[in-house]
Amino acid sequence: MAKHSTQLAPDWLKAPADLNAISTKVWPATAHRDSAGELSIGGLTVDELANQFGTPLYVIDEQDFRNRATAVKLALTDAAARIGTTAKVYYASKAFLCTGIVPWVDELGMSIDVSTSGELAAALAGGIPAERIGLHGNNKSPGEIGRAISAGVGAIVIDSDIEIERIASIAAAMDKVQPVRLRVSTGVHADTHDFLATAREDQKFGIPLAEAPALVAKIRADRHLKFLGLHQHVGSQIYSADGFVASTRRLIELHAQLLAGGDIPELNLGGGFGINYKLADDAPAVSKTANAITDAVAAECQRLGIKVPALAFEPGRAIVGNSGVTIYNVGTIKDVTLSDAGEDGKPQTRKYVSVDGGMSDNIRTALYEAEYHVVLASRVSSAAPALSRVVGKHCESGDIVVRHDYLPADVAPNDLLAVAATGAYCHSMANNYNWIARPPVVSVRDGKAQLLVRGETEADLFARDVAYRAKHGGARTGSVRNEKD
Repeated sequence: MAKHSTQLAPDWLKAPADLNAISTKVWPATAHRDSAGELSIGGLTVDELANQFGTPLYVIDEQDFRNRATAVKLALTDAAARIGTTAKVYYASKAFLCTGIVPWVDELGMSIDVSTSGELAAALAGGIPAERIGLHGNNKSPGEIGRAISAGVGAIVIDSDIEIERIASIAAAMDKVQPVRLRVSTGVHADTHDFLATAREDQKFGIPLAEAPALVAKIRADRHLKFLGLHQHVGSQIYSADGFVASTRRLIELHAQLLAGGDIPELNLGGGFGINYKLADDAPAVSKTANAITDAVAAECQRLGIKVPALAFEPGRAIVGNSGVTIYNVGTIKDVTLSDAGEDGKPQTRKYVSVDGGMSDNIRTALYEAEYHVVLASRVSSAAPALSRVVGKHCESGDIVVRHDYLPADVAPNDLLAVAATGAYCHSMANNYNWIARPPVVSVRDGKAQLLVRGETEADLFARDVAYRAKHGGARTGSVRNEKD
């Protein structure tokens, strides 16, 4: 009988030549080791940040965010200009949103994409004009729709037949004309995780291509709706342009067909551009993907003999993903040896490094088996590399922050670790599992830190506990978030 063997380290993971290196491939542009060997971001060391705000801590490099947003916007608008049209760029706020970053988006001349009433409220509170907001969602309530129409949002994306009547009736009650798009599922299977592929047939988003003409006719027939055009989103964290191109071609064919019924101002091609999460990744530049998409638009429009429409895009992760870093404090460490784990039959050891956060501040690893890159941040080390798994403090075996990476063998309790590329979806998907309070978010720039979202306390958790409040007369507990607050 053949001997079963398992390699603990995946093929893509190689022991680094320098465990102390900080690569801008995954880290913010300002990230570097200072003269003492400590990781510095935006002009502040991790020790300074941890001492002021505690850990876990989300850190957003403001200048890096602005630079990436500017570069992504330029890549998309330049790609559109190459084929004789324009591009409107929405920041997909589901990646990361708080009112403090909305002015950054506004100042850069971008629009903003929201998908719930809460995100809409945050965007409006942040001060961006309502006409530069687009509202998504597969199950928008009448209240959400009414709030959007009342505010004057620039577009609502229709996701089902029932929403046509719902939006039209609410717009009629307000005596308004609401601009809308129709989200279409093109049936293209993007090269990404199944949960991130959003254009295939068997999922909740969008209208099948064959059903779209009848629904567009229904939209056009209602005087309280203005049809802006079609919308697609093929998925998220996509490297290959092939899925974007194939889906866009199908959408252009439908666009050409619908032109017989009237003018269509624009075509929204969504977002989903992938980034580097680990050193082995090789995400293409947004400009490369954008040019492939717009080349397909131009070629299809020429083939069909139609005018190239104005375009719209919705990047989120590509802007904020690598601008964010999470800082953790190390608690306990275990060296776990697995017998007969190597190809040679010899035991292998994985170092389990437990930190003071976990799946409550980064659930992507558990949901998608996402991979991240981690470094010892509070000091440099000359110790040998040790295959490590960074885990959280939750009562769950799947509570993993970094599945596979190397840390110095001398990593110790109270060291600070930093995990790269946590700007997108980590704070957005944070939760209170095991009654753990969510961490704060700070922005850093030019040696100064700005608290964007304060960390929760146990008092915040008890504030919604009805029995506790009844027992204590509505009093709030004074318990703090963690030992460093």
